[in-house]
Amino acid sequence: MTDRHHLLVHGGTFAAVGDRGDISGYRGGSAPDGMFVQDARHLSRWQLTVDGAVPDTLTPVADGDTARCVLVPRGGRNEPPAYTLFREQAVGDASFVESLRVTSNRPVPTTVRLAVTADADFTDQFELRSDHRTYTKAGAVRSRRVLGHGVEFTYRRGEWRSVTTVTAEPQPDAVEETGTGARRLVWTLDLEPHGTAELVLRVMARPHGDKRALRVPRSPAALQERLLAREGRFMEGVAFPAGWPELSAACARGLADLAALQVPATGPDGEELRVPAAGAPWFLTLLGRDALLTSLFALPYRPRLAAATLPALAATQATDTGVSEVAQPGKIVHEVRHGELAHFGQVPYARYYGSVDATPLFLVLLGAYTEQTGDTGLARRLERHARAAVGWMLDHGGLTSRGYLVYRADQGGLANQNWKDSPGAICSAEGTRPNGPVTAAGAQGYAYDALRRTAWLARTVWQDGTYADLLEQAAGDLRDRFQRDFWMPERSFPALALDGRGRQVDALASDAGHLLWSGLLDKEYGEQVGRRLLEPDFFSGWGVRTLAAGQPAYHPLSYHRGSVWPHDNALIALGLSRYGLHDEARAIARGLVDAASATGHRLPEVLAGYGRDTHPEPVPYPHACVRESRSASAPLALLTAVGGV
Repeated sequence: MTDRHHLLVHGGTFAAVGDRGDISGYRGGSAPDGMFVQDARHLSRWQLTVDGAVPDTLTPVADGDTARCVLVPRGGRNEPPAYTLFREQAVGDASFVESLRVTSNRPVPTTVRLAVTADADFTDQFELRSDHRTYTKAGAVRSRRVLGHGVEFTYRRGEWRSVTTVTAEPQPDAVEETGTGARRLVWTLDLEPHGTAELVLRVMARPHGDKRALRVPRSPAALQERLLAREGRFMEGVAFPAGWPELSAACARGLADLAALQVPATGPDGEELRVPAAGAPWFLTLLGRDALLTSLFALPYRPRLAAATLPALAATQATDTGVSEVAQPGKIVHEVRHGELAHFGQVPYARYYGSVDATPLFLVLLGAYTEQTGDTGLARRLERHARAAVGWMLDHGGLTSRGYLVYRADQGGLANQNWKDSPGAICSAEGTRPNGPVTAAGAQGYAYDALRRTAWLARTVWQDGTYADLLEQAAGDLRDRFQRDFWMPERSFPALALDGRGRQVDALASDAGHLLWSGLLDKEYGEQVGRRLLEPDFFSGWGVRTLAAGQPAYHPLSYHRGSVWPHDNALIALGLSRYGLHDEARAIARGLVDAASATGHRLPEVLAGYGRDTHPEPVPYPHACVRESRSASAPLALLTAVGGV
């Protein structure tokens, strides 16, 4: 497939369309093709033909919240197009709407035959990943029903039922079978000399169990107006730095993306919430770690994200032990999925708890939110959940028995359960993977901060001085142990992890910057680490690499072994500022802001690790999420770290 994908996102719905606005039903590659709601592809084919042929692209779809393109019938230089097609598309909540305007370029009457071929295969998003897995779906049945104004596609498997309805105005002259399961909506349009005709097509998805009374917007323009109003409300009141217009633009772009990336969730009392999804296209859902970091970055500017994220995660906190879900009492969820495969237990992600760091980050955000806003009500309401989270860290997490938060590879899920969760991300400088349970450095910093912040809550909000003393002692002990066991004197740098036998995993990695953010290192050690992260093998000019160049394990196009992650760098910048290394923090901020300026002021999920000295433009990572909440909020963290100067 040579067509580029253009992503339209609205809450829990996204559509990936090609340069002509088509959806081909492609089943491979780095990005899914189609319209998706709650992990299912509700529109797998959407192809326009004119007089039986695919039109040529005069102006391709450009990136934006609305997809617009200009098409013409195929012809040559001596055959100017008889008509021009103006196509506009947008997504809403579980909906997709397109306006198609045809304008005649002739001084005589003209007849045009338009057709849109539509299909809905209801494929689960996990089936479209390039991981060579297949899933049996016994008893699944797809059906189609022609309506007077369109067609309805239905999918059933046991109790599971999903529907996609396609309607058009004016209604099609015919709905034709194609022999493939798709249906072709056909119009014959008689155009006056230089006349214009317009069609509006609307797609409504009804995922399994969704009983909301939704309506498809009347046009892409109406939906765009609604989206812009939402973005405006979300950005209202944020003071952007006047002295650094590029950072201001990155903050504005990030806030606009965060406005679009909020998905529905439910609180402990059944209240409806909207929380930041991890990112599109693959993770348009609640991921604990991602939502927590996004909310932390945005906290000084948009505390309502934290006010929604915390109760949503409290509502999904584990209360029992579940082997396949890696669940243990008190643990905060890593990933929530709503699709068919999760529903039938064919993937473990309906509620999946394979994260060692979401639980301490939950406590960090609760403490930070209370301190930032002065609102003690949420901390009082979630006291039971916070104490359970501390209990998990001390008990199942390993702080009491092993002295650290520890995880084991999950054969049915994630091999690594810290933020670098790809299979080979935790490695030695040579690239070898550790054996046995893994003690990742960054998670210990989060645990230290979580214990300290929860001790403050216990003392000031819950009025429990005894509990506060216990947590403060645990934090101090953790700090002492860490600097004894992780520090590599010959490198003046902390190890990336400890293996199952307590041996240091010696790769030089960006995770050390997270220890600055959490305050785990003594001042002398912290200053050494901070300055080391800005040396050329670490700092690419766009940001700090996840793994320092020059090590055998380094690869500039690896997901976690040498790439540059904006959210990782945002944490590092905040940590540098905490340790008084303001010049270093500004250097990271400048690199990231320059990278954003080269890509329309939007930071991607991840960049390749190539150096700016040899590559004057940032090199994209090939499989990055186009819109990612942690990256969208990263400019706000930079603003906090450097103050806009």
